[in-house]
Amino acid sequence: MKNPSPRRIVWYSTATIVVGLALLETLAYLVPVLNRPVYHWVVVPIGTGLITYIILHQAVENFIYRKIKLIYKSIHALKTTKGLADEVMRTAEDPISEVQAEVTEWAKAQAQVISTLQKQEQFRRDFLGNVSHELKTPIMSIQGYLESLQEGGIDDPSINAMYIDKALRNVERMIMIIDDLTEIAALDSGELQLQMRRFDICRLTHEVFEALEVQADQARVQLKVKEGCDTPHYVSADEKRIREVLVNLIGNAIKYGNADGYVQVGFYNMGDHILTEVSDNGPGIAVEHLSRVFERFYRIDKSRARHQGGTGLGLSIVKHIIEAHQQHVHVRSTVGEGSTFSFSLARA
Repeated sequence: MKNPSPRRIVWYSTATIVVGLALLETLAYLVPVLNRPVYHWVVVPIGTGLITYIILHQAVENFIYRKIKLIYKSIHALKTTKGLADEVMRTAEDPISEVQAEVTEWAKAQAQVISTLQKQEQFRRDFLGNVSHELKTPIMSIQGYLESLQEGGIDDPSINAMYIDKALRNVERMIMIIDDLTEIAALDSGELQLQMRRFDICRLTHEVFEALEVQADQARVQLKVKEGCDTPHYVSADEKRIREVLVNLIGNAIKYGNADGYVQVGFYNMGDHILTEVSDNGPGIAVEHLSRVFERFYRIDKSRARHQGGTGLGLSIVKHIIEAHQQHVHVRSTVGEGSTFSFSLARA
C-alpha cells in the first residue's frame, strides 16, 4: 500500500489477525484430538477481531491520528483562518496524504520566498553601487573644479567663470538624481497621491511634442501621431504624472534614436482602457536588455547614456507612475529596427 490512511491500517491489521485465527480454528476443528466445538471456529475469530479492531483503532486514533491532525492543523493555521483549518480537518479523509501535500506546497513556497529574497538582496547591492557611482561622478568633478579655483584659478578670468559654470551643472545633476530618487520612493511607499481627472491624452501628447520640439529639431527627429489616431482619446489619470511619462518616453526616443528618424505615438481603444504606444525607428534594444530597462540606473550603453545626460531613472519613474495607476508598461524591440514602449490607462 502506498500512503495508507489510518483507517485502512486498522482494517488491514484486523483482517490479517481474523484470517489467521480462522485458519488456526479450522485446523483445530479438523484434528479430533483437540476436541474443539464447532461454534469455537466462528466465535473466537470474530470476537478476537472485534477486540483487535477496537484496540488498534484507539491506538491509532489517540497516538498517531490525533498527532497527525495536530500537525496538519498547525500547518493549515499558518495559511488560513482557524475556522477554515478546522473545517478542512473535519472533511479530510486522508490526513497523512494531506499533510504530505501541505508540507510539499510549503517547501515550494519557501523556496520561492528564498529565491525572491536573494534577488532582492542582489538588487539592493546593485542599487547601492549604482547610486554611489552616479553621485560620485559629479561630486569628484565639483571637487576638481573647486580645487583648481582654490589653487589660483579663481584669479584667472579665462577659466574661473567656466569652472564655476561646470561645477554648478554637476550640482544640478546631483539635485536631479536626488529629486528622481525622492519621487520613486514616494511612489513606492504610496505617499504620492494621484490627482485623477478626465483629459484627452492625444492633446497632452501634442503639448509634449511642442515642449520637446527644439530637442527633436537638434536631433533631426520627426515627432508625429500615428495616422488614424489623431483624435480625442479620453482617459482617467493624473495628467501631470502622465505628462512626465510621455516626456520620458518621447525624450528617450529622441536622444537615443537615429538622426533623420521619427518618434510616433499611437492610441488604441481597448474597451475599458486606452493603450498608448511610443515607437521609434532607432537602433533598438538587444533581447538581453529588455527585461532590465526599467531598473533604476540601468543603462544599455553607459558611455553614450551619460554623454546624452539624464539620471538613468527615467524609465523606472515611468514604470512606478503607470503601476501607481494600477496599469502596466511594456517594451518590445528589434535591433536595427526600433523600439516601442506601451502603457494602458483607464478609459474615461
